[in-house]
Amino acid sequence: MLSRFFRASRTDRALQVPSRHWHDSSVHCRFCLWTKLPVRDYIGNMMRYFTMLAAAVVAHAAAPSGAGEYFQHFDALAQLSVAVAEAMPPDQYNFRPHPDSMDFGQLMRHIAVTNYSFCAGLQDAPSPRPPAPAGKEGIVKQLADSFQYCSAAISKLTDAQMAATHNSPDGRLSGREVLLAMYIHVAHHRGQAEIYLRDKGIQPPGYRI
Repeated sequence: MLSRFFRASRTDRALQVPSRHWHDSSVHCRFCLWTKLPVRDYIGNMMRYFTMLAAAVVAHAAAPSGAGEYFQHFDALAQLSVAVAEAMPPDQYNFRPHPDSMDFGQLMRHIAVTNYSFCAGLQDAPSPRPPAPAGKEGIVKQLADSFQYCSAAISKLTDAQMAATHNSPDGRLSGREVLLAMYIHVAHHRGQAEIYLRDKGIQPPGYRI
């Protein structure tokens, strides 16, 4: 088959194709006659084309689907938030910097409860309603549990769920907007909690993403 496709044409003298062995760089394959490319140049171009095509296929396969771009940073979001909750001593969980502010324990529980609401909405499911914990240990556990619940939900989201509209604490939003709203909500209140720590002379945990 190669000899038929790449054969040196002794009959194509009108096109001035040299009659040499087919692998000679000056010999034109039958398709190459249309482009006047030497065989080696033609093969080189085709190799480059298929290499780029293969790279594009691999890149597409490796691209995150569903909530992949959010999920890859979710562990850092959860770990930093739980670390902030753990940094405050138990006897300061009722501290509030202003009479109108939530105390530290309420602030951490607010993050947890809202996490459940956001991630249940992404699944179009009722939000879990765990009992209100008492004390630092119970609040930290509820916060960590809420992130575990969200991690399981986010890891399974499909492209269709990301594009669909869902209920959320901020109203009806697309799946991507729900995730963005949840990340912003966590960061907003975690930032407040870090100020609480500073007011007590406590160094907040280092930032991570």
